[in-house]
Amino acid sequence: MSREQGRFDPQLLRRVLAYVRPYLLQVALALLFILATTLLTNLFPLVFKYAIDEALAPRHPRPPLARTHALTLAAGVYLGLKLLDAGFRFGQTYLLTWIGQHVLADLRRAIFDKLMRLHVGFFDRTPTGRVLTRLTSDVDAIQRFITGGLVGFAADLFMVTGIMAFMLWLDWRLALVAFWVVPVLLLVTTWLRVRMRAAYRLMRRRLSELNAFLAESLAGVLTIQLFVREARQAKKFDEKNRRLLAAHVEVIRWFAPFFPVVSFLGELAVASVLYKGGGDAVRGAVSLGLLVAFVEYTRNFFEPLRDLSDKFNILQSAMAAAERIFALLDTPEQVTDRPGARPVRRLRGAIAFEDVWFAYEGEDWVLRGVSFTVRPGEKIAVVGHTGAGKTSVINLIARFYDVQRGAVRIDGVDVRDYRQRDLRRAVGIVMQEPFLFAGTILENLRLGDPSIPLERVREVARLVGLEEAILRRPEGYRTRLGERGAGLSTGERQLLALARALLHNPDILLILDEATASVDSETERQMQAALKRASQGRTTVVIAHRLSTIQDADRILVFRRGELVEQGRHPELLARGGYYAKLYALSAARPV
Repeated sequence: MSREQGRFDPQLLRRVLAYVRPYLLQVALALLFILATTLLTNLFPLVFKYAIDEALAPRHPRPPLARTHALTLAAGVYLGLKLLDAGFRFGQTYLLTWIGQHVLADLRRAIFDKLMRLHVGFFDRTPTGRVLTRLTSDVDAIQRFITGGLVGFAADLFMVTGIMAFMLWLDWRLALVAFWVVPVLLLVTTWLRVRMRAAYRLMRRRLSELNAFLAESLAGVLTIQLFVREARQAKKFDEKNRRLLAAHVEVIRWFAPFFPVVSFLGELAVASVLYKGGGDAVRGAVSLGLLVAFVEYTRNFFEPLRDLSDKFNILQSAMAAAERIFALLDTPEQVTDRPGARPVRRLRGAIAFEDVWFAYEGEDWVLRGVSFTVRPGEKIAVVGHTGAGKTSVINLIARFYDVQRGAVRIDGVDVRDYRQRDLRRAVGIVMQEPFLFAGTILENLRLGDPSIPLERVREVARLVGLEEAILRRPEGYRTRLGERGAGLSTGERQLLALARALLHNPDILLILDEATASVDSETERQMQAALKRASQGRTTVVIAHRLSTIQDADRILVFRRGELVEQGRHPELLARGGYYAKLYALSAARPV
């Protein structure tokens, strides 16, 4: 039977257990506590047997004082054993929770590290809500398995084994009477196992879909309200919510029979023991104390079996979650450092595209045989209609993607031979829609590098014309921003993004998708002046929609349907009367 049909996958379990390995000492100590509580729990019925057979209903006449002493001894031993049991259970609970939380943190860290290594194409194809589900509910399912399932399973197994050993030691014939229902329980568990696994997988898939829809709706709430689509989104959410509800109900439908069946079988075993043992007690073949102890053992025997049923439920949930987590962790990292990748200290900024063919999917080529060179310190503008391949040029220079054919070289070295971290540290990018983090303006400018002195931050902010706007706020550079830079205007966010790129002193500056397109005329003039100053001495590649902003470029590259069709300075291209001239004529009437 395949995994998709619910087969237990030991390899999946081994991968989960690999996260427990660093805490084997704590696991061993927890198991020691579990063994202690198992032993103590199995001693309690013997105390009852002693009290009944020696004090309450002795089989042979005993003086009242001896019976009182026996009763006092039984009560004292019982209380002492209970105190020991409470201490061991405290240690067991604390250790299991400690282990579970550390595994939870390790697993979250592994997933986050993986996400940070994946290339940007993965996030283009994967909804944010689906990724968040892996980091939250799926990881929580693994944690519940570690805390309550894995070691808890061992605890229940020890308990069942211990009870069986004590029952067989006291009276093996009576023990067999209690055990006859176990095969029936195993058959029921086996029958339900496959169905529960499939139900959990469906439930987690629908939870992921709901989270993805919710994340998308929250991110686009302004557009939803603008186009009055609240009712439509609410209806779609309700549909997905009902689908998730149905999946949860399906899980409950298969899990619900467990406890009633196990409870009924347990009481059936008790009835069998009472019938057989009671008859033996009436005939004098066994003592009343032995019968009471056996009834207690039988009840205790089925309590961990009920817990095992619950552990099985946790295991099924964890295995369904583990499938999804490890599928993410096993996602191929398409952009990786080659063995012996070269470090980057400083770049001269010479860029060369050599017969580059590139596609985001399959052979749906976005760039077709593109070749050009950029000299160190040169300012290049890339123009063309939407979909012409302009943004892909930037993505390949920063190595967010790798080419399928040809090569992209910087300073004569294939970008695939550089260390990614070093390469991107040497490249500054200003996006059309810059992403700002929740935190202070200063933290967003430094971007996690507190070693940058405040005076350097202020110098760059003045360079781009941002400091005046910052100092107008009561807290200045310490002003806290909301999510995605809430609290700043569009123009201020653009200026902050430009300042952030320049603050890290890149060797190559990439201006993506007309970073000045969303600002007012005055701010645009400030940014253009700042860009002109920032581009001096460093290679600059600007992707432009408004052709009027790049007339001073050293060279303009004109793209059409993934091909480089023209290149030259602005007057030269206009004089040729080719594709660029048509774009420029159109831009005079409307933005391209």
